[in-house]
This record gives sequence, structure tokens and C-alpha cells, in this order.
Amino acid sequence: MRSLFHWFSRWPLWLLHGVGAMLGWLGYALSARYRRHFEAHADLAHLSAATRREAIAQAGRMLAELPHFWLRPGHQPLAPAPEWEGAELIERALDAGRGIVAMTPHLGGFEVIAQAYAERFGARQPMTALYRPARQAWLRELQETARQRPGLLTAQATLAGVRQMIRALKKGQTVGLLPDQVPPVGMGVWAPFFGRPAYTMTLASRLVLSTGAVPLPMLCERLPRAAGYRIRVFEMPEAVPVTTDVGGDEIAHQTECAAVMNRTMEYLIRQCPAQYLWGYERYKAPRATRPMPAV
Repeated sequence: MRSLFHWFSRWPLWLLHGVGAMLGWLGYALSARYRRHFEAHADLAHLSAATRREAIAQAGRMLAELPHFWLRPGHQPLAPAPEWEGAELIERALDAGRGIVAMTPHLGGFEVIAQAYAERFGARQPMTALYRPARQAWLRELQETARQRPGLLTAQATLAGVRQMIRALKKGQTVGLLPDQVPPVGMGVWAPFFGRPAYTMTLASRLVLSTGAVPLPMLCERLPRAAGYRIRVFEMPEAVPVTTDVGGDEIAHQTECAAVMNRTMEYLIRQCPAQYLWGYERYKAPRATRPMPAV
């Protein structure tokens, strides 16, 4: 499997995207479970038939392009160079010496954001990207090596990894994470996501509130015909609440913060709904969590 991954990494992006679109439809046709999750989640967002069709192909493109980015030589720049919108928000935070919490959902070329940041800003302040190790040994090894590049570090989704990210933010560095990723038990709360309760990480808001870092939502749009990527950086649509109005209840506060993060991810997804991974099991409940609250 590792050899196949290396073989795919040598393919041009236009070919990977073409094959990926077919793989997306193949996975949709062959997996009833995937199809069920995809359609249920697309229903929550009221996606049109045309957007659903495009999202099926885009999911395959996302998977097919992974070898291209994971195994790209560290000295080789992204080509074509990604377009940037809102890069001045990053510049402003770096100039102020504040850490940055870069947040993106499973949307578009989200793997590109960390590498593009490292190329453009890594010499000033590196990014530490949070990741969850794969279960397969060969894939885990690729994760650990492919994502470590000049200006780009990694942190596992463990207590040690969280501490690493806090230290980075206190030095004025940047951390990157996916707030729509289902967290391990004990590291999340239930909060609405497209109108349905989802077990949501509290880490993103905790990092912001405990370090004074600047939260910057981002998305990476995959451009048509393998023309590259456009990275868009936003200010938070609403502030992360510092305190709660519910009598100082910490769980209520974390739930309120998680709801803000989920609404922010929804805002990003609405910018480019055809490139979100609607088949991702966003609403699964980690083992040993309290039952999902009634809708």
C-alpha cells in the first residue's frame, strides 16, 4: 500500500483529480453506510442536487490528492502557488506578537493550508498542526514524516500535544486544527452543528482563551481544472465568549464556546458547500460519553 501511495504521488494534480472524481462516485455507489451518512448530513444543510453531485466528486479528489501533498519534497514549493485572500489578518497578528489559532473544517484542500502557511509565514513563526495518528502503521509513518517541513511542526491529539500547542501560542507562534473533528471522550461537549447535536471539541476555544491568541477561520478552495487552490482567511463571525451567562457554570461556558465554533465552521462550509466532506461521521458519539441529548 505504501508503494502505491508513492506511485500516486508522482502523478500530476490534474490526473489525480480526474481519477479522484471517479473514486468519489465509486465509493458513494459501493458503500451504503457512506451514502447514508452523506445524504443525511446533506439534508441537514439543505443542499441542492447539483451541489450533492459535485460534493461526491470533490470528496474523491480530496483523497486522491493526499499522496501529492504528503510526499512532496520539502524543498519543493507548492505549484501553482496558492492564491491568498485575507493574508493581512495573519500579518497583523504576527506583527503584534500574538499567537494564531488557525481553524478549518474538513473542507476543500485543508491539507494545503499548513504547507502554504509554512512557505509564506513559517520563517517568521512556524505552525504546529494537530493531527490524530492513523491506525495503520504505514499510514501513521507517512503522517509523521510528510507533515513535518520547514516552518511546519506536528502535535498529536494527546495531552502532550495540547501542551506543545499552548507553548507554541505563548511564543507567538501559530497552531492549526480542525474544530469539526470528533474529539476523544472527555475532550468535548454536545453542541448544535447544522441543527443537530454533535460532540464538539473544546480545545479550540480553550487555546484562544488561555493564551490570548487570535482565532482565524480559514478555508482552502480547490480551483477548477486543477488550477491550484485559493486560501481565504476570515475574522471570527462572532467572538468566543469569555464567560457564561449561566451562573458561572463551566460546562455551560464550554458548550456556549463550542456552539460558537460550530457556527463558525458552518459559516466556512456555506462559502464552499460542494467541497465539504459530507460523508464524514461528524455526529458519532465517542465511547463512554454521556448519551446524545434529545433534539
